[in-house]
Amino acid sequence: MDSVRAVLIDIDGVLTVSWQPLPGAVEALREIRASGLAVALLTNTTSRTRASIAGTLSAAGFPVTAEDILTAPAVTAAHLAEHCPGARCWLLNSGDIREDLVGVDLVDDSGTVPDVVIVGGAGPEFGYEALDRAFGHLQQGARLVAMHRNLYWRTDRGLQLDSGAFLLGLEKAAHIEAKVTGKPSPAFFEAALARLGTAADRTLMVGDDIESDVLAAQRAGLTGVLVKTGKYLPQTHRDASGEPHHVLDSFADLPALLRRPSGRGQRSSS
Repeated sequence: MDSVRAVLIDIDGVLTVSWQPLPGAVEALREIRASGLAVALLTNTTSRTRASIAGTLSAAGFPVTAEDILTAPAVTAAHLAEHCPGARCWLLNSGDIREDLVGVDLVDDSGTVPDVVIVGGAGPEFGYEALDRAFGHLQQGARLVAMHRNLYWRTDRGLQLDSGAFLLGLEKAAHIEAKVTGKPSPAFFEAALARLGTAADRTLMVGDDIESDVLAAQRAGLTGVLVKTGKYLPQTHRDASGEPHHVLDSFADLPALLRRPSGRGQRSSS
């Protein structure tokens, strides 16, 4: 695929599961780096900062720094700075990501209604009291910004529920539609392309979520590569709204795909 100049890669379910490297993933990323292709890691993970993610991946052998990683919280901060400057924001999220929410004015519930409710990733914090508080803020006029719509993700304990399931309930109850800043938002892919200085038609997006990672990237003009690891399920693949450009058993198979002379118009499957 000699026209490819850059590769965007999801992390959870593609490179790792529960932050443990998937077989062959470290070696594959090293080979891709050695080939001279530009690389960025795109993740909807909201439980860790970019620096923390980079440290964990680097310790596992991946050739990665914090500058290579674009997170949903970082894109959310950029969105709020552009569209809601000075807004008071109330955050519902599992994990401390304040370091990546640069410039965001995070407030507690001490008597004032926030301008924006931000929904990140799910965890123990997503109990009835917190969700009802978010619902109350939305009823009083707060905007709703969500870092992603993921319904679930895969861990070493199997699939676990994510915040997209709760987001649907908040939207229905409050008669409001969330602004989504992470994948599958086109702005997320555009930010990654701008960072790397590459065109969409010369860039691959590799993910385990057929809708949010792969088909969303294809709608933005990128070449989509679905891997059968992480949250991949055959039923979800069959029921998807479209078909990926390429389907691989795992990220370990990506270097072989990149060595092929074929273009994006040819479908491949492992």
